[in-house]
Amino acid sequence: MTFALPLGLATGRCSVGGDFNDWRPGRHELRRRTNGTRSTSVTVSRGTRLRLRYLGENGNWFNDPDVADVDGSDTILVV
Repeated sequence: MTFALPLGLATGRCSVGGDFNDWRPGRHELRRRTNGTRSTSVTVSRGTRLRLRYLGENGNWFNDPDVADVDGSDTILVV
C-alpha cells in the first residue's frame, strides 16, 4: 500500500500512523518525490481494513482529503 499526499497539504515532516503500525509517529514518514507529492509504502495483505491518519508538524493529525470513508476521527481504507 502506498500512501501519498500533495507536498502543499502539510508543511514540514509528515508521517502516516494507524492500526498497521501501532500508531507510531514517524515510523512511516512520507518522503518528498519529484512528482510533487510525498509518499511512503507499507506492506499489508490484500483485503485488510486499515484505520489511519497523517501526522504533520506540531502534532497536527489529519485525514486524507481524498478518502471519504471516515469512522470517528480516523480514515478507513480497505486494501
